[in-house]
Amino acid sequence: MLWQKLRGGKAGVKFRRQHPVGPYVVDFYCRESRLIVEIDGDGHDYADRPQRDETRLRFLREQGYRVVRIDARRVIANVGSVAQAIATLVATPLHQPAAGPPPRPGEDFNVLHPAE
Repeated sequence: MLWQKLRGGKAGVKFRRQHPVGPYVVDFYCRESRLIVEIDGDGHDYADRPQRDETRLRFLREQGYRVVRIDARRVIANVGSVAQAIATLVATPLHQPAAGPPPRPGEDFNVLHPAE
């Protein structure tokens, strides 16, 4: 259902479905905004799956991707609003203008990740 809303640039940019990224295959990928959208069904809540998902999420973020995980029930309940939310995300740039000079070597700085 969601693919029908995203395919062909309907979200304002091109998405790929079942796209390989490193050792993983992601549900939806937008190259232009480096956004990965993962749809999580009930199976993601059981056994070792939460730990595997966290490892996968960490890897993808370390590669510079924004990752959004969406519960499959939310997609089924209102696919239109989910597609609109994704379109809003791709309209938001990954990198914001610098708020000042970069940190000097040895200085620590925090990297914020978008909420899941």
